[in-house]
Amino acid sequence: MSSKKPPRPTQPPPRKAGAKPEKPAEKVVAENRKARHDFEILDTMECGIALVGSEVKSLRSGRISLDEAYGRVEGNEVWLLGCDIPEYEKANQLNHKPKRRRKLLLHRREIRTFAAQAFEKSLTLVPLKMYFKDGRVKVLIGIGRGRKAHDKREKLKADTARRDIEIALRGRSRGGQ
Repeated sequence: MSSKKPPRPTQPPPRKAGAKPEKPAEKVVAENRKARHDFEILDTMECGIALVGSEVKSLRSGRISLDEAYGRVEGNEVWLLGCDIPEYEKANQLNHKPKRRRKLLLHRREIRTFAAQAFEKSLTLVPLKMYFKDGRVKVLIGIGRGRKAHDKREKLKADTARRDIEIALRGRSRGGQ
């Protein structure tokens, strides 16, 4: 008699009744939707940001504005300016300034390639979104070229046409309803 091993299951074992579901890896705090409208984003990169405790507490409650924010290269450092993180009410005297400069954490080689590229070609560093990843605050920054008013109109027309085509195709695939 040969001893055959039973086949291994291809799906993960079922969760126990009391087990908690896994948390998503990223929790988006804020997204700068207007940036994709105002700028043509050429490249993106994830970076860390240096914050104080009351800023992190304020972010966890979802209070932030990236609308007027932009990045600037100064020496060998990249700074986030214009980002508004309101004060955390329960922090009392240990609170932060809402519109202070915040240092973006990048490796030197990333600064040389990514941020210097923006400086040389006179492009703008734009924060696209801020989120928690494994308990740490991350910023997705992009290199953007400013759009003119007519470019924005053309993009809106193209997006609307693409959306209409998708809706029409979806309707056809459902049997022409």
